[in-house]
Amino acid sequence: MPVLNRIADFHAEITGWRQDFHAHPELLFDVHRTAGRVEELLRLFGCDEVVTGMGRTGVVGIINGRQSDSGRTIGLRADMDALPILEKTGKSYASTAAGKMHACGHDGHTAMLLGAAKYLAETRNFDGRIAVIFQPAEEGGGGGREMVRDGLMEQFNISEVFGMHNMPGIPLGQFAIREGGIMAATDEFLIEITGVGGHAARPHATIDPIVIAAQLIVALQTFVSRNVDPMRQAVLSVTVMDAGGAYNVIPRDARLKGTIRTLDPQVRQFMEDRLKSFVPEFVASFGAKANVSYRSGYPVTVNAPAQTSFAASVAEDVVGAERVELNVDASMGGEDFAYMLEARPGAYIFIGNGPSAELHTDDYDFNDESLTTGASYWVRLAEKALPAT
Repeated sequence: MPVLNRIADFHAEITGWRQDFHAHPELLFDVHRTAGRVEELLRLFGCDEVVTGMGRTGVVGIINGRQSDSGRTIGLRADMDALPILEKTGKSYASTAAGKMHACGHDGHTAMLLGAAKYLAETRNFDGRIAVIFQPAEEGGGGGREMVRDGLMEQFNISEVFGMHNMPGIPLGQFAIREGGIMAATDEFLIEITGVGGHAARPHATIDPIVIAAQLIVALQTFVSRNVDPMRQAVLSVTVMDAGGAYNVIPRDARLKGTIRTLDPQVRQFMEDRLKSFVPEFVASFGAKANVSYRSGYPVTVNAPAQTSFAASVAEDVVGAERVELNVDASMGGEDFAYMLEARPGAYIFIGNGPSAELHTDDYDFNDESLTTGASYWVRLAEKALPAT
């Protein structure tokens, strides 16, 4: 089944939704306009139930198949929020909200799922129920976690859940997926070093936290290179160093901030434990003290084996087996769809955005040519997962 003719017929309509969302970006949970438009469209399509306010501002639409009492409900999820970036695309539909921009393609994700919802509500060529899930606050707010905490899976009796994200660099009309960890856990750390400050001309009378911090940054690189199995991925990046304020003063304190990304729960725990034990001892060897604060972010996005195979077969139905990568490299970026995959088995797939700018950049734009491919994927997944009898 290639791109559906009916989906292709309203490509212009889906594009209109996408570009409207793009022009009116909203951040985190403050997606009231976007969620309101999603709700309006779902009701217009004739969804059997539309629930708002889940996970604060999330929207869920329920579409019953020809037989809705089969006992199975499949969840399809899209994210709605934008990023705090000043757009520089120059497009006619560029952001009208200064300092806010759809720089990750969530406008496209929402539009594709709306296109599928319209088709599924028209045809209902499946048995069971489809839950179309529109989630706020993927970009750091944990909206997926909040929807799960609000009872998303239980309220709608969802048995499996699927997600999709555009990916620059993957050609248009292609998909990519992998079993297991496909997106990384995203943890953060803060290291506060306390030494002895003094005059820059008398360093011997101080315990210089800047020198200690510099040595520590180098030492931290051995966490991955000399402690983690090369076949198991991890990233540790120090992204902030803050100390001092005058050219002739050695400060008393220095602070380091950074992120740790992992694809394996055991490696994730090792990195946290190692940081907390190593840093104070290392800093103490210079006569200073250190305090380590560690914040666990999004967990690893883990694709379940059976659902990964199924999602790949759906993509192959839409674009052909030769256009589906089955073992794509995992991304060290994070994704809070991970919380939904912890609650129910499912799979997360990448759809090609072509040779576009990178995600989270001020010149990125979602490629509207992929809208019908993505919407057709969602439709085929629903009809294949819940075949009509």
